[in-house]
Amino acid sequence: MKTLMKFAAPLSLLAVAGCAAPFQAKVSRFQNLPAPQGQSFTIRTDNPRLQNSLEFSQYANLVAQRLGQVGYARAETPGSANLVVTVNYMVDQGRERIETYPSASGPFGGRFGFGGFGYGGWHRGYGGFGGGFGRGYYSGFYDPFLFDDYRDVESYTIYTSELDMKIERPGTRERVFEGRAQAQSTNKDLTTTVPNLIDAMFTNFPGNSGETVKITIAPAPKNRR
Repeated sequence: MKTLMKFAAPLSLLAVAGCAAPFQAKVSRFQNLPAPQGQSFTIRTDNPRLQNSLEFSQYANLVAQRLGQVGYARAETPGSANLVVTVNYMVDQGRERIETYPSASGPFGGRFGFGGFGYGGWHRGYGGFGGGFGRGYYSGFYDPFLFDDYRDVESYTIYTSELDMKIERPGTRERVFEGRAQAQSTNKDLTTTVPNLIDAMFTNFPGNSGETVKITIAPAPKNRR
């Protein structure tokens, strides 16, 4: 038999491409912020590539809006600020992820499991006999002569995006807040991911110090800028 293989984005990811999906991020925060009473702040970056950037200015304005919503005020001049907010963001080069599943042309047709026959459904990595084989096998039953010639392979790229935010007192450089928001998706477009990471950072801001939480952001309206 001839092995059937194809490389394409998974059906679930294609569905995401066709309609907006919730944005999920992991947020870690450490804080000793004073209670908001109108303290003034200024926003900066210590990344030379972002300094004087119109793109950074747009994201800084989003951060300023969120700080304003929780009771702080943007300083008229950087030198008059009570707090200095440092913001940085990035997206990596991505890494390839590969998944395998039975081909639609296989003996049982398509991506399936044995849940309907009482075998518990399928999962990646068969562990029924003490360890995973690192391939798309099925719990309860596997016949390599039956399945190896009917495998589809899906290959796609996952990108990790990150937003880092620090808040310090000017002069003493006393750190009163550290936060990091990270997300993984097939989208590397910063104009989409950074606003979502900002929303995640400010969900229940400033958060419980030392706690890492998973934040889900509802899809933004299509006309969001």
